[in-house]
Amino acid sequence: MKRPVLAAHFAVLAAAWGAVVNAAAPPDPAAPATRTVSDDLERAVSVARPPLRIASLSPGATETLFAAGAGAQVVATTAYSDEPPAARTLPRIGDAVAIDMERLVALRPDVVVVSPALGNPAQLAKIAGIGMPLYQQQVVRLADLPPAVRRLGVLAGTQAVAERKARELEARLAALEQRYARPVGGGKRPSVLLQVWNRPLYTVGGHQLMSDALSLCGARNIFGELPEPSPLVDIEAVIARNPDIILAVAPPGEGAAWVADWKRFGALAAVRSGRVAAFEDQALSRAGPSVIDGTEDLCRTLARLSP
Repeated sequence: MKRPVLAAHFAVLAAAWGAVVNAAAPPDPAAPATRTVSDDLERAVSVARPPLRIASLSPGATETLFAAGAGAQVVATTAYSDEPPAARTLPRIGDAVAIDMERLVALRPDVVVVSPALGNPAQLAKIAGIGMPLYQQQVVRLADLPPAVRRLGVLAGTQAVAERKARELEARLAALEQRYARPVGGGKRPSVLLQVWNRPLYTVGGHQLMSDALSLCGARNIFGELPEPSPLVDIEAVIARNPDIILAVAPPGEGAAWVADWKRFGALAAVRSGRVAAFEDQALSRAGPSVIDGTEDLCRTLARLSP
């Protein structure tokens, strides 16, 4: 599609959204005004009073909305939004790469909840450009989850439910930290490679939720100094860092093949000691409350493998 055609298409979408907003505007001038809430990036977002029509454009945001008691207000989501099970019945309007803008406009959302790390920046700019309120949900550390749930409760007017869930999450994180964060007997924290893709080899940097989960479990990410969420690394860099443990965080059914590939590198301490293992719990990669389930599973696995 050429640039003039794209511009015309965008103008049509903007006009369509403007017509939707005008049609939905209450005719009574005494009707309640919009209110302002803060999102996870501390941005002010103006939204209508609840209940809202919420479009959620990431799996983690969808799960967190349900946890905050706002599931009934979610009118659409994206691919892989399969937690909780109730989310699986929602219409899908795209994925992390592309959103169907016509369907999004037709759904008349009062607010669009996005995760900046997963969304397409150009498309998010288009959504903002046609006047749809954008609420940014971002969880980089496990400790970010409870306040994220509370803020979504404020957005959706479900503060009581959100507060109960946030306290439950805080209690679970505290229990995991008490049990696993300090190495048994005061020993060193095992060094770990989290392999999140096989060929080419991708891992996680220090500013990523899985790296924070490693730390809570009493381990150390060998690429924790890297700022990228999912850096591409080479085998020479892995050999230089020589991890105690290698975890193949693979899609279901692929972990065994990833583990087998490491047998070629017998100089690695993890390979020599048999501390290369598959980890296929997909909850660990979600930026929603179920990541705590994945973290607990990770802690148990590392406790079993630790030197």
